Amino acid sequence: MSIGEHVDHFILSDTRDDVAVITFNRPECLNAWHAPMRAEIAARLLRFNADPTVRAVILTGAGELGFCAGQDLNETKEVEGGEGGVAWLESWIGFYDAIRSLEKPLVAALNGVAAGSAFQVALMCDVRVAHAGVRMGQPEIDSGIPSTLGPWLMLERIGWSRTVELTLTGRMMEAEECHRVGLVHHLVAQDAVLGKAMEVARLLAAKPPTAMRLNKRHFRALSEPAFQAGIEAGRSIQREAYGSGEPQASMEKFFADRAGRKRS
Repeated sequence: MSIGEHVDHFILSDTRDDVAVITFNRPECLNAWHAPMRAEIAARLLRFNADPTVRAVILTGAGELGFCAGQDLNETKEVEGGEGGVAWLESWIGFYDAIRSLEKPLVAALNGVAAGSAFQVALMCDVRVAHAGVRMGQPEIDSGIPSTLGPWLMLERIGWSRTVELTLTGRMMEAEECHRVGLVHHLVAQDAVLGKAMEVARLLAAKPPTAMRLNKRHFRALSEPAFQAGIEAGRSIQREAYGSGEPQASMEKFFADRAGRKRS
């Protein structure tokens, strides 16, 4: 059953017995997120974390093409100068903290592309379910944006060599590769993704809640030094990147190329 359905501006959320589902709801742009959307997601996660009737959470995207395309470049192109780059980075801390502080199992139902920061969020989930058409990766370099947290998250999961290659090329991985290297736990038919995610979430929701909470807390503590180091490095990296003007120029070119394709 679905009860307590909520509609925010940029997400949908509902509870199905003891499992909560958050759906990113900007399908017109492959669910790419901006600051207001991230704030809604963080607020909903904090609410579910405090609700004893919620025992597991699923993240998914609206539509059939995108889990989330990552950062909405319409927002990022407005960032000005090195200090603007630092402020932009710091605007993400509360969002990531809401994910990392969740003391209930978090399942990603990957219904489409997960790129950039959305790839990072998927990697922060405990279990990932996808179908054969899903693609995931770290393409920020193509927009002139250096990766900070992405390399840390990939290093711990797939090792140095592949992390370097994916970060420097911006290559998107197909679902089969993601499954082979352990980034996707369950590869199912396209119409079975949410159902499988719900099956996994209910399995996890049935586990003893105190042990679940303590396990989740322990994993956060183990990864906290690397997370904080990534944030600190990100400040200097984004300051230099945006101070150089390269991200702004790359995004201007992206939008100009897109406009040209629409006219032709």
